[in-house]
Amino acid sequence: MTPTPRPAERPRRLRSTPAMRRLVTEHRTHPSDLVLPLFVREGIDEPVAIGSMPGVVQHTMDSLRRAAHEAADAGVGGLMLFGVPAVRDAVGSAATDPDGVLNAGLRALVEEVGDALVVMADLCLDEFTDHGHCGLLDGRGGVDNDGTLVRYQEMALAQAATGAHVLGLSGMMDGQVRAVRDALEGAGHTSTAVLAYSAKYATAFYGPFREAVDSQLTGDRATYQMDPANAREGLREATLDLAEGADLVMVKPAMSYLDVLADVARLSPVPVAAYQVSGEYAMIEAAAANGWIDRRRAIEETVLSIRRAGADVVLTYWATELARWLR
Repeated sequence: MTPTPRPAERPRRLRSTPAMRRLVTEHRTHPSDLVLPLFVREGIDEPVAIGSMPGVVQHTMDSLRRAAHEAADAGVGGLMLFGVPAVRDAVGSAATDPDGVLNAGLRALVEEVGDALVVMADLCLDEFTDHGHCGLLDGRGGVDNDGTLVRYQEMALAQAATGAHVLGLSGMMDGQVRAVRDALEGAGHTSTAVLAYSAKYATAFYGPFREAVDSQLTGDRATYQMDPANAREGLREATLDLAEGADLVMVKPAMSYLDVLADVARLSPVPVAAYQVSGEYAMIEAAAANGWIDRRRAIEETVLSIRRAGADVVLTYWATELARWLR
């Protein structure tokens, strides 16, 4: 009789029971690792559902406050706020209006949960311009990088005045971190942190977000957001942002760019964030609604994969729900 083959190594020993698997697990997600993106819309009396993002809404000020308390109670680490104004113009005037929807929303969050959560502000013009681009347009219809930096500085001061803890620079303009850091330091806002969206790609996965902010964009943002084919360029962008004074750096999207995230995490001496974006959210919700995947397992697994790749902070629309599961 032929002897039964015996493997030289038996890795399955460390998978034998739930207790053993818990003991030797390499990565974990904690509620405080999570940041919940939120949308607040001007001129509505009730929350407005976002059709392409089941379970996500455009908030009123009152529902925004409730959502913030729910996140805090669940142990979520932070909130990232986006504003949806009623009126837009070529320069995004509402972005720097102290009483505009975004700045008013930030003040409300700081007042409600500012001691329990990190309040983050989206610093970009795309929600506020009537052309939908992230910056000012020049005479030929292109985005004026250096003119936009001035508007970003003005936005930074307006947002810092609300008490926001972190400013999320998502516009992908060259030099934006240095410009904002200089403005903050010059005005005495030395405690306001800067989160640089360093490797932000021109991706198809932003589609539902455009509905969420009622984007006016026609065309794309390929002249300033990154080419999905480029990984080394992501490292270059992160290196530049670090040199300019970023307190945190980000890779966006997350799930399709885990290689870039891992590279940036190995390089970065500061915390690294990754954004599980609207299209990534929508795909899982749609597949789960059709019974094709286990919704909870897919959510937990995808966020864990982002943490495994090196993210210290994960922005996800499931932040509150996931935090409750994790507790």
